[in-house]
Amino acid sequence: MFDYANPYLTPRLPVFARNVVATSHPLAAQAGLRMLAAGGNAVDAAVAAAAAMTVLEPCSNGLGSDAFCILWDGTRLHGLNASGRAPAAWTPDYFKARYGADATTPPRRGWDSVTVPGAVSAWVALSQRFGRLPLSRVLAPAVDIAERGYAVPVVVQQKWQAAAALPELTSQPGFAATFLPQGRAPNVGERFAMPGAARALRAIADTGGQALYGGEIAQALAAAAREGGGALTVQDLAAYAPQWVEPVGQDYRGHRLHQIPPNGQGLAALMALGMLQRFDLRALGPDSAEGHHLQIEAMKLAFADVYRFVAEADCMECTAEHLLDPAYLAERSRLIDPARAQDFGAGHPMRGGTIYLTAADEQGMMVSFIQSNYLGFGSGVVLPQWGLSLQNRGHAFSLDEASPNALAPGKRPFHTIIPGFLTRDGQPVMSFGVMGANMQPQGQLQTLVRMLDHGQNPQTACDAPRWRIFSGLSLNIESSMPMGTVQGLVARGHRIELIEDSYQDFGAGQFIWRLGDPSVDGYVAASDTRRDGAAVGY
Repeated sequence: MFDYANPYLTPRLPVFARNVVATSHPLAAQAGLRMLAAGGNAVDAAVAAAAAMTVLEPCSNGLGSDAFCILWDGTRLHGLNASGRAPAAWTPDYFKARYGADATTPPRRGWDSVTVPGAVSAWVALSQRFGRLPLSRVLAPAVDIAERGYAVPVVVQQKWQAAAALPELTSQPGFAATFLPQGRAPNVGERFAMPGAARALRAIADTGGQALYGGEIAQALAAAAREGGGALTVQDLAAYAPQWVEPVGQDYRGHRLHQIPPNGQGLAALMALGMLQRFDLRALGPDSAEGHHLQIEAMKLAFADVYRFVAEADCMECTAEHLLDPAYLAERSRLIDPARAQDFGAGHPMRGGTIYLTAADEQGMMVSFIQSNYLGFGSGVVLPQWGLSLQNRGHAFSLDEASPNALAPGKRPFHTIIPGFLTRDGQPVMSFGVMGANMQPQGQLQTLVRMLDHGQNPQTACDAPRWRIFSGLSLNIESSMPMGTVQGLVARGHRIELIEDSYQDFGAGQFIWRLGDPSVDGYVAASDTRRDGAAVGY
């Protein structure tokens, strides 16, 4: 079992309970716990927490986010892909006519970065299929927080303040009116409310989400898009539906990690673990330069393939199975030199910005859920009357028609947000995730190695210092990493920048590990100290 000694600087201890919720904001965790105490299940708790998070951490997510989920229903795993699709009017020619023939991607901000938002559809789908409580009851805590307001916490305020200095955000329609009250970002501890979001949440609850997908919110959204020169229509919104999918997996140290299949980047974590199977990381210390080097090189190899091949599944040149083929991963792992850092290219597999939360209940249901506006505050476009801030996932498309991730009407872009789920012998072990663009598979890899190879408990694995691949041989490393480890990586050829700002560069995460029979033994949960979050339970 785990070692509960924690050698890292942290004010936080793991939480033990039979019913538990872990999020990056305490009020959202409490919203979820209220659902469990009221007779709801882990799905009700997760949806309540997710809805609350759209108000509590608007720099990372909103009612216009996308989402993914993996859940254990007590018998089997289910995956849900609620990433948005491109408006019907979007083509490469549409963007090149607007932004020039040299444009390589849609813009970072504004209406032309907005795909159909999927997060609300995920809440509705999860609630209707697995929830116990009415959606109006589940969304009530978020409505209350949006109406009455809350005191802005430290870490969220830091990112909010940074966004307030970006003209590319502050010039977007509705942004300043919603997120810069009194002409500035809120101060730490200052009250912030979103009455428009309360109105939208009520409409979503009353209509089972139809208000956003064809109803009055959709009408307002489409009208604002027309006025702002965007392409999103009521028809785009009404045609949208999330997709139930079968998770893909990779075995590692007697366990199996599960991810949502493409269009997401979850394959990167699976591929890196598959390559590391042939190395005895357990014989190396959890903070050894040797162990970290091997993980970094495996992660770089995985990213090289994922960035080259992963897109919508039916647009890929190869399948997820090709990329996870054991022979292919063994071939790729042989490229790793234990003594030297390398800059890898893609292989040949064919033969022939974000919030994460998790909840678990004593009946055994476990939910791994993630939603995001992508870059900080997403597109920057907001409908103040509905408190609706929109993601900018369209920026992730390529305008190169030869790319597997090439833009097309109704297509979903390459996605960075990835909920994780761990099983052993077909039974649930852990629902977990790490936030932060391409940090997500890197964070999942590092924390899993710490838990499965070195026996560190979830909170210790959360708190331990991390690295992040920047580009080529360049790494960002948290300044709390032992200096001997840093020096060992430099000796292997890694180019390292030590970073103090953990929130911006190294993500954060939540973890719920099942201890046995959940009705008797319960769970141990952790919430990362890099955010304002908490794990709560009873």
